[in-house]
Amino acid sequence: MVHTNLLIVWLLFGFMGAAYYMVPEESETELYSPKLALVMFWIFLVAGALTIMGYLLVPYARLAQFTGNDLLATMGREFLEQPLPTKAGIVVVALAMLFNLTMTYLKGRKTTISSVLLCGLWGLALLFLFSFFNPENLVRDKMYWWWVVHLWVEGVWELIMASLLAFVLIKTTGVDREVVDKWIYVIIACALFSGILGTGHHYYFIGLPGYWKLVGNVFSSLEPIPFFLMVLFAFRMVQHRRREHANQAAVLWAMGCAVMGFLGAGVWGFLHTLSFVNYYTHGTQITAAHGHLAFYGAYAMVVMAIISYAMPLLRGRAANSRASQRTEIWGFWAQNIGMCLMVLMLTGGGIKQVWLQRIPSEGATAFMNAQDALHFFYWARLAGGVLFLAGLLLYLLSFIIGGEPAKEGEAPRQGGAMPSPAQRRLQHD
Repeated sequence: MVHTNLLIVWLLFGFMGAAYYMVPEESETELYSPKLALVMFWIFLVAGALTIMGYLLVPYARLAQFTGNDLLATMGREFLEQPLPTKAGIVVVALAMLFNLTMTYLKGRKTTISSVLLCGLWGLALLFLFSFFNPENLVRDKMYWWWVVHLWVEGVWELIMASLLAFVLIKTTGVDREVVDKWIYVIIACALFSGILGTGHHYYFIGLPGYWKLVGNVFSSLEPIPFFLMVLFAFRMVQHRRREHANQAAVLWAMGCAVMGFLGAGVWGFLHTLSFVNYYTHGTQITAAHGHLAFYGAYAMVVMAIISYAMPLLRGRAANSRASQRTEIWGFWAQNIGMCLMVLMLTGGGIKQVWLQRIPSEGATAFMNAQDALHFFYWARLAGGVLFLAGLLLYLLSFIIGGEPAKEGEAPRQGGAMPSPAQRRLQHD
């Protein structure tokens, strides 16, 4: 529970941080209220930390009793275990952010990137409101629960991912915005067309009408398409780049995000999305393999890409030093190789689990006995996790390595003060 909640909170921090950086940049104006953004940051951080401490130190039933779950029952559902005050705090922080960014957007230049990003963020906030709706009927409960979880990760989050990826690629390749805009429109159209009705692949076996099997099979089979388009988009932008940007690490993260997102959300999602396959694989280690690679490839990597691009600029330089970027690139490969090892082991373990536990009509292996047969896969998965952690530490280390900034023919801005959006545009546009 702590692991999955921290995953969501970390990504929300990343999306909001990226939006606070990108919208003023795209709008060619200053943020409407920096003070409001800082206040919301600390509220979100403190609320998240207190919630995690509550999970670890207080029995969950008692935590629910202390936090008003009897008044409005919202707790106990996977990914949405947060107490009522935390959920209310998330709504307040999200609405304050949207007010701040929308006001910034309205007073400045309107671009496709900022428009798509704001649509994604508004959708994220509005869909989260269903976390407060917990009907007594378990079938309806699960249906609306997926409106938060699925329509986040396979709906509006894809809009956020596309806009972040497009922003980094425009800044690092110099490709015309008109070209990027056309790609974005096609990608988000495919994402929403397939993702909304693709929710049906979660409706197979929860008590909803049987036609959802047909709808889920058809539309969830189309969900890899927008991720494949992101791969084509990223590689085409780099292939037709008009500049060799000094920050090659950020370019690598952007391209890696497109590839790993397609593998995790597209390929590994398709592996068990059809109802007659999902009947055997649902809830096995194959599900865990898909979840880890999809969240990391599509969303964690795009956040790390925007951090890689923006962090040097926020510190007054066009790019980190060559030594710093080499360390970051080593971190990139260590993380991705570690994640691939984890996912392959989880996939192999899941196949064996299905073979032992789900397929036999008679004499199927009991759950715990099947888990005992997967020890090799779990130990190898642990090795992949250690390698991933080493890569993450290298990534963080790269930002504190000094040296002369890598150059692209222009002198980077010196000094420790944060450059304004206008100054950053002069540096890079």
